[in-house]
Amino acid sequence: MTRAEAGRPRLGLAANRSQFLLLVLVNAFVGAMVGLERTALPLLAEQEFGISSASAALSFLVAFGLVKAGTNLLAGHLSDRGNRKRILVWGWIAALPVTPMIVWAPSWSWIVAANVLLGVNQGLAWSATVIMKIDLAGPRRRGLAMGLNEVAGYGAVALVGWATGLLAAAHGPRTAPYLLGFGISALGLVLSVAFVRETAGHAAEEARLGGAHEPPPRLRVVFARTSFRDRTLGAICQAGLVNNLNDGMAWGLLPIYLAAQGLPVGRIGVVAAAYPATWGLAQLVTGPWSDHAGRKPLIVGGMWLQACGIAGMVLAGGYPGWLVAAVAMGVGTALVYPTLLAGVGDRAHPAWRATAVGVYRLWRDLGYAVGALLSGLVADAFGLGAAISVVAAVTAASGFVVLIRMEETVERGEEGKHAGDRLSLRAQARGRR
Repeated sequence: MTRAEAGRPRLGLAANRSQFLLLVLVNAFVGAMVGLERTALPLLAEQEFGISSASAALSFLVAFGLVKAGTNLLAGHLSDRGNRKRILVWGWIAALPVTPMIVWAPSWSWIVAANVLLGVNQGLAWSATVIMKIDLAGPRRRGLAMGLNEVAGYGAVALVGWATGLLAAAHGPRTAPYLLGFGISALGLVLSVAFVRETAGHAAEEARLGGAHEPPPRLRVVFARTSFRDRTLGAICQAGLVNNLNDGMAWGLLPIYLAAQGLPVGRIGVVAAAYPATWGLAQLVTGPWSDHAGRKPLIVGGMWLQACGIAGMVLAGGYPGWLVAAVAMGVGTALVYPTLLAGVGDRAHPAWRATAVGVYRLWRDLGYAVGALLSGLVADAFGLGAAISVVAAVTAASGFVVLIRMEETVERGEEGKHAGDRLSLRAQARGRR
């Protein structure tokens, strides 16, 4: 091995174990910030601020989704041109005011403003950890890497969501559930500043091994290809949007629906936590499974299983049925979530992969805003059950779109294979300038 070779970054989970596990831990703190709101915040709207309209109560989710979506795109684009670690650190700085704003909010507009900052935190910090893990893992174990990433994030969402449900039941939904947020944001910032290392060199090394030495294309070119021109990436983007559309409904509407059915707050917290807990833990299996079984069958099956679980929330007549429906939603989401990210990583070249991930995450997290608007308006017009049923139908239809439009991507995940096809974007971009 020459001195130059010894100084180059090494790809793979084993070669980057310590940094990868650190990023897994950091992403758990990122997820925990969302977990603070999963149970108590929808109940806070009516009990503390007197907001009875579903669409008004879900305004915090619209703000969160729109800001997170745009920040995802910005984080991905800047990652292809700059420092991933800096983006992660700025994400944690944005998180610091979130908890104080919720605890001491004099009006609902402060809650909405806090969720704008939470959207910035999630868009920058979660995007950075995803991109950095893809950089470290290399092309061979991308599904496993994304599975571990999402296990940490959504496992923390579930754990903190369950804890805040207990705190809300014991002390009310206003102050106690959010006290955890002070320590979470501070620890996330300290870990990111002091211990996380930059990974852009790993992406450059993967590009070198694939025979590519070119700058990333323009943002508009990558945006068009990821969103529409590439049928597979377009199918992945719409599935991501619908996945978070139904997650937005589960976050903002299910606690209100279950409360209207007479379920106590403590049990609402269990149901609200069962969904992301199952989602998080099952990704230990579904992420690496997609490396071998392929991305497409897991995405199609996962969307349809989500639809069944969502419909089950309306059809079930009590706590055991709602718990089973939440688990079904979680398993379906676990089949989809890491697999979609891995599919984008398969299809996109390292020179523009971070931007493609940002575009995908833009569309995916717009689903929060779309889901909040759709379910809120339908709920106000036709009732909570009708809103949940509409979301179930949309989710099932999304699975059919993937079945028809998406090509399998696992065979393209082999290092260097089809490099000419992946690099054709630059030639296309030149032709359109």
